[in-house]
Amino acid sequence: MLRNLIIILLFLFVSSSISASFIYVPMNDDNQINHLKAYGIVYYSLEVGLKAKWLLNYDGGAFLIENNKIIENECNIRGVTYQVISDDKAQIILEDISSPSKNQEAVSLEKAPKIAVYSPKDKMPWDDAVTMVLTYAEIPFDVIYDEEVLNDKLILYEWLHLHHEDFTGQYGRFYGAFRTTPWYVNGKLQAEKSAKKLGFNKVSKLKLAVSKKIRNFVIGGGFMFAMCSATDSFDIALSADDVDIAESMFDGDPSESNYQSKINFNKTFAFKDFNLIRNPTTYEFSTIDMTTKRLIPKTSDYFSLIEFSAKWDQVPTMLTQNHTQLVKGFMGQTTSFDRSTIKSNILVLGENRTNREAKYIHGTKGKGMFTFYGGHDPEDYTHRVGDPKTELELHKNSPGYRLILNNVLFPAAKKKKEKT
Repeated sequence: MLRNLIIILLFLFVSSSISASFIYVPMNDDNQINHLKAYGIVYYSLEVGLKAKWLLNYDGGAFLIENNKIIENECNIRGVTYQVISDDKAQIILEDISSPSKNQEAVSLEKAPKIAVYSPKDKMPWDDAVTMVLTYAEIPFDVIYDEEVLNDKLILYEWLHLHHEDFTGQYGRFYGAFRTTPWYVNGKLQAEKSAKKLGFNKVSKLKLAVSKKIRNFVIGGGFMFAMCSATDSFDIALSADDVDIAESMFDGDPSESNYQSKINFNKTFAFKDFNLIRNPTTYEFSTIDMTTKRLIPKTSDYFSLIEFSAKWDQVPTMLTQNHTQLVKGFMGQTTSFDRSTIKSNILVLGENRTNREAKYIHGTKGKGMFTFYGGHDPEDYTHRVGDPKTELELHKNSPGYRLILNNVLFPAAKKKKEKT
């Protein structure tokens, strides 16, 4: 409530102090000190009622914001590079971008989306890249979990991030390596207790119910972003509706015989024709993931961003804005996606063609949209259980983290129908 009051007061001040000039926020590799906090500046500007434009494929995906002393001060405080330019200069930039010969476009940003992060309230022995970058960029968000989702609290939000999560009820498939560790034992007990409290006799049934609520959120017009194991485990849970794929160490009874033949790929968002991994000690859900199939050394592990038509395909163009087309790869429980398991209606935004893997994909479902991003932490190549968190002040120009923030900001944009 206090934050809302502050925003209202700022809006009144902003309305009385806008001048006929603009704040230009460059986003190229050689002219922006802090790419990540720049997104927070744009989000904050929208919160206080200022108009902004995202200049797609122009100067690294620069931003143009109505000038106001509040925003100038915030840029200085947060260490974001900016220029105050005249209205005439802004019009020259916009006219240049509008040229039919340029693969560029200026997209109006209308409203800061309300953000929810699906994450357990208890501290887990790993960090979540999205929570870290939202905090670093000073973009506000609420943490919600199973109870809030089942109680239809998603209706309060426009954008949802799925934490490193297992929607199949197999406790992240950590059984093989971590089943005797206190965090695993306690986490399993807490999950079972929570499922019982919410009216479910199995954690897998609770997670399926949550998955369906999230599915309905997207179908109804919401935006969903998932990373690492939340990507494939979400689709696997939907595909295994009313099919017991969990072994006895996970839910107390054996899995169904021949359960692979009962998987329904029509129910998934992005993936098809995958096989589930039956061995419960294997740290892998299915053949969607490329982790064990990769033949790429760390030194040459990069993925390339696909170029789209900025004037006609604004959504994928927004999602791929960056100051480089080549982004460092990084591992995770789900590192990347086997191209043979991706549905034909899904857009591949980033890929490693040498290894025939997609890293970054996007699609629509009903009235909403979703993006899946493989890997755990863009600046920690092999982030493992118990590793210290990444200090983003050391990676404030990270191309991999920029892709996350593109997803945060694009729901604010006024969009055209895609041609791709």
